[in-house]
Amino acid sequence: MELLHNFALGLSVALTPMNLLFCFIGALVGTLVGVLPGLGPVGAVAFLLSITFKMEPASAIIMLAGIYYGAMYGGSTTSILVNIPGETASVVTCLDGYKMARQGRAGAALGISAFGSFIAGTVGVVGLMFLAPLLGRAALSFGPAEYFALTLTGLTLVAYLSQGSMTKALIMAVLGLLAGAVGMDPISGEERFTYGTLTLRDGFGLVPVAMGLFGIAEVLENLIVLGGQSVYETKIQGLLPNRQDWRDSAAPIARGSVVGFFLGILPGPGPVIASFVSYAMEKRLSRYPEKFGTGVIEGVAGPEAANNAATAGSFIPLLSLGIPTSAIMALFMGALMIHGIQPGPLFIAKYPELFWGFIASMYVGNAMLLVLNLPLIGIWVKLLKTPYAILFPLILLFCLIGVYSLNANVAEIVIMLAFGVIGFLLRRVGYEGAPFILAMVLGPIMETSLRQTLLISRGSFMIFLNRPICAVLIGLTVVFLLWPLFKGARREA
Repeated sequence: MELLHNFALGLSVALTPMNLLFCFIGALVGTLVGVLPGLGPVGAVAFLLSITFKMEPASAIIMLAGIYYGAMYGGSTTSILVNIPGETASVVTCLDGYKMARQGRAGAALGISAFGSFIAGTVGVVGLMFLAPLLGRAALSFGPAEYFALTLTGLTLVAYLSQGSMTKALIMAVLGLLAGAVGMDPISGEERFTYGTLTLRDGFGLVPVAMGLFGIAEVLENLIVLGGQSVYETKIQGLLPNRQDWRDSAAPIARGSVVGFFLGILPGPGPVIASFVSYAMEKRLSRYPEKFGTGVIEGVAGPEAANNAATAGSFIPLLSLGIPTSAIMALFMGALMIHGIQPGPLFIAKYPELFWGFIASMYVGNAMLLVLNLPLIGIWVKLLKTPYAILFPLILLFCLIGVYSLNANVAEIVIMLAFGVIGFLLRRVGYEGAPFILAMVLGPIMETSLRQTLLISRGSFMIFLNRPICAVLIGLTVVFLLWPLFKGARREA
């Protein structure tokens, strides 16, 4: 009964005309941020943070949150249509979403992405409402040892992200780990592989690398393979998922919502890791795993649900413990502190109107995004009929603008172009970019966690077996690695 009373209080805050307006502005800006490659929600929130100084605290946090989860909605659009991840959490959507678009099923892919995002976003908000205090405390039980074990388990996903040779996927993962090691040493602060370049002191940026490997490489691939054609040769049938699509997508959306929500609670790039985990899980559970990467709708529904559910989960440690788990959560914390509000264990008790108003606004915002995105599907699908002579220069332009807008650094454009050429050459010999990206994301987290753990244990590796969560995760890693060998041995027998 108290929960209903609190939610009613939240609705009374979220449904005021001013807060509805700011919720709509946030959702709209977030969608545009997601559609435009390279910009990302962190840059947009940082850019708009200054205009919240004179706003009411509830209006400010409602608008900024709308940008965050709106970007997750919009990020799938360019992934599906032109194979460029509009937001880093949408990298995995490129694998099957773009193939669906080339098969004339762009409408179904965009539709299931919008519906899946809405369902997962709603599930995430329900979880945030019920479990914020409980799960926030549970996240504290994860120390450096647990994070190392979790990232080690995550790296075994390369076997499921690969469409071809597992050996080639592992090679790409090793290269990704090496790329993740570029920059400042996380413990000693010494420079590694920077060669005196200021840009490389912070390592390779995820956005330039992802846009190079997926966007630029795709442009080069199409110019080679399809350069003689002027228009996409495909029929576009149906702008919404059909009954079979819903049957295929229901379970992936449900699983992605749950997995994404729980992974969003953990520090680090939660939505990015959640989308990779969801894709690998769907491929593992599928009756036809060999079809993943060729245009199956489950490869779109699961990851898109996971990254949207993760956005809600990422608010739990911030609001209930005062611990920002990512760069964008740090910006949200700054937005609250600008107004003299300290997030933490007393936040819900001291500011019930703000907390419950924020919760209610996420329900409203998810509904707004669904209404906003579905009518635009027809417009996005028309991009498929754009002549190559117009489309590919526009893709390159968006890539250049997106990368340059991050830090106004020309060197990052060079990095993007270099990885584009490298990605194109690797594609020609059967090496894929997804394992590389996953390893590059997880590598720095894994290294830092391992070194912190060994400092705590004074060099003893037994700490990984003495901690129950670590032991379970490492056991799962061994099972994941040995399972393909076991299946192969059974087939030979």
